Amino acid sequence: MTAPPPYTTLRRFLPGRSAERCELCGAALATEHPHLLELANRRIVCSCEPCGVLFEHRGEGRYRRIGRDIRYLSDFRITDAEWESVHIPIELAFFVRTGEGARAYYPSPAGCTESRLPLSTAFLPEMAPDVEALLVNRVRGAREYYLAPIDRCYHLAGLIRLHWRGLSGGDEVWRQIDQFFAGLREGCRA
Repeated sequence: MTAPPPYTTLRRFLPGRSAERCELCGAALATEHPHLLELANRRIVCSCEPCGVLFEHRGEGRYRRIGRDIRYLSDFRITDAEWESVHIPIELAFFVRTGEGARAYYPSPAGCTESRLPLSTAFLPEMAPDVEALLVNRVRGAREYYLAPIDRCYHLAGLIRLHWRGLSGGDEVWRQIDQFFAGLREGCRA
């Protein structure tokens, strides 16, 4: 499948076009819709259900479908020493297995930041490569671990970027983080 013509992508910005559109075929999208990961540049693409199904089980294609399943890992732990070894400067991060090993990302006021330090995959649980992440919440003493779709992780990074104020983030960003994880807990399985 080839990329949509540029006008297909730009169509969503035209006046009178409030509905989000599938980035592959241009169909109107429901509020909840599938996402695909464009592997070459790690870009998340909105898709309609029929286009999303096309990439459900494709291994090495251009796109990979991002699942919707969220799992709380009640028996999983990262020790303080293991956490310190990954050198993430905050207590919130997500880890993704890729063909090259693993990548660590953390949200910041500037958006999603990739840690460039070498990362051992020894502590990572089994997860779908590229499209599923180990999401770690150690904020304010929490020790929560989830296997989550990467679009949810990027959503968290977007919330932080949007609501961060000043040096400490401000009260609103912490409310948004708490609401995000409350919603994650409601929508997941153990």
